Amino acid sequence: MGRTRGTWNSKGTWAAGVALAALLAFTGYAVLSGGDEDTDTPSKGGSSASASASVSPGPSATYAPPDDWTEPDSWAALPRGKRTDDRGSQVGFPKSTEGAVAMMVAANTTAIDSEKTNVDEQLRIYRSYIGAADQSSENAEQIELAAIQSDKALAKQMGISPGQPLPSGAYVRSTVVGYKVIKKSDTEVSAWLLSRVVQKNGEMEKEKGSYTRTLAGAQWEGGDWKLTGDATARAQQEVQGQVQPAMAAPGDPEFNQAGWTAIRQAS
Repeated sequence: MGRTRGTWNSKGTWAAGVALAALLAFTGYAVLSGGDEDTDTPSKGGSSASASASVSPGPSATYAPPDDWTEPDSWAALPRGKRTDDRGSQVGFPKSTEGAVAMMVAANTTAIDSEKTNVDEQLRIYRSYIGAADQSSENAEQIELAAIQSDKALAKQMGISPGQPLPSGAYVRSTVVGYKVIKKSDTEVSAWLLSRVVQKNGEMEKEKGSYTRTLAGAQWEGGDWKLTGDATARAQQEVQGQVQPAMAAPGDPEFNQAGWTAIRQAS
């Protein structure tokens, strides 16, 4: 999984992009025009996927809610990780397609608030979910520097000085609400992820939300699933030139038409 403006030409660039994509690139989210209720949100025609000669696996967004709602055609209760690592992340997912997707979901479930920064979350994801071949001190430094900049952008939005905790009641959260498997084998799985990102700038502020679509590739490595540059590159090649699934909320008829599977919370 990752975010790009062109091609993946270095391990460091990919790894930094992975963490940004895993956190739905909050600096990019900041410039989106609503998504849940705003009347100036781009139309459904804008949110529908289109074929592209160059597929960017990073998050993209825009969504206008429909007037009619319907039950999702497909649901999944994904498995939990067997344990929590020393960074607070779920790990130890089963060796199955659902286990790989569950890891991708865990790596895209994030929260920033007055006690947790974007730097905290990006480094946690990088250390918990990125494959060994893409781990290095240089990559970690790139991710931290990018996260610092996104924290500064978020502080500006919320009217505080960089480095200060977010205001009371303020947060940015992302939750994966659907997925679509692209290709699967015993040791490698790729999928589109559909996430909802919400932001609230304080106790009395209105929560705003939007939807994002991210491409992810995972490999079985050392007894667990990990996000890797190689798997992401193959996923990118697999969907090259194809129509990307429309971004739509579970309950929207377009969610079913796009082939998304909705996610139930595991008991």
